[in-house]
Amino acid sequence: SQPVARFQRSCGLFPAGEEGGGSGDPAEGPRERGACNGAGALLRCPAGAPPGGVRSGRGPQGCTQKYIVKNYFYYYLFKFSAALGEEIFYITFLPFTYWNIDHSVSRRMIIVWSVVMYIGQVSKDILKWPRPLSPPVVKLEMRTNAEYGMPSTHAMAATAISFSFFIATMNLYKYPFELGLAAAFVFSTLVCLSRLYTGMHTVLDVIGGALISAVLLVLLYPAWDTIDHLLLTSPFCPLFSIVVPLVLCYNYPKLDYYSPTRGDTTTILGAAAGASVGFWLDNQYAASAYKSVQPGFALITSTVVFVLARFLVGILVVLLTRWLMKSVVLGVL
Repeated sequence: SQPVARFQRSCGLFPAGEEGGGSGDPAEGPRERGACNGAGALLRCPAGAPPGGVRSGRGPQGCTQKYIVKNYFYYYLFKFSAALGEEIFYITFLPFTYWNIDHSVSRRMIIVWSVVMYIGQVSKDILKWPRPLSPPVVKLEMRTNAEYGMPSTHAMAATAISFSFFIATMNLYKYPFELGLAAAFVFSTLVCLSRLYTGMHTVLDVIGGALISAVLLVLLYPAWDTIDHLLLTSPFCPLFSIVVPLVLCYNYPKLDYYSPTRGDTTTILGAAAGASVGFWLDNQYAASAYKSVQPGFALITSTVVFVLARFLVGILVVLLTRWLMKSVVLGVL
């Protein structure tokens, strides 16, 4: 927990009452497990709070934590970076890639993302390593604090998505190799650092998550074309895509107390199952209407207006479908 607290202090994030006082070294502060560990604390800025003022939040079990933000650039940078590992990013970027960039690239990212996330979520509940302690760490999130820490699935997903996108597009489109590699590295690094800034993971959690994703990418890369071919052409694809996620969800490791990991894993596998069936149906009945871009073409081939229009209409349909199916399924159950 101490290196995480030092990183937060160096970025201008302090517990209320500590800023500028004492030795400034969180390693010399209290080490006991505080009330905000395990259940978490929802930290939000009260309406009208002045810049640089005290922010506070109240979580379950009466946990209250106040903190000082002295550097708002890092605060908003890492809050935004943390969102790149949340559902709002997945539900927008992955479909956008399918609709406006390339079908094969999106298919590869979704398969890699689902495999990586399942392994990461299961690993958390098998290893059961705790998250950083508060104090000395300031925790900026509540929901994920109920999960175990190792490995960081934000780091895993960011590494998997950014580098699978880079690997899948580097031979298809004209852009400098160094630029693509740097973009993937910066994306994954920002998400990893955001997990330290928000106090949700230790340095080892983040490094472990990134390394696990790197190993999985190396192992999956040789089978990408084979998996993609079977995904589009095998008559058993729809059955396989539905049965396997159901079996994996049913046999998820049991916990002694509630954790959102199983629910999140079910959502991820459900999204991957639905996408896989959609890919198969698209190839069987609508493939002639959608042609992948040939190697060597420029990355942006459609007008900006058309891309935005298709994206907005598509996201509207996705959100309506999500709302409808959630209401129907919950009603039936």
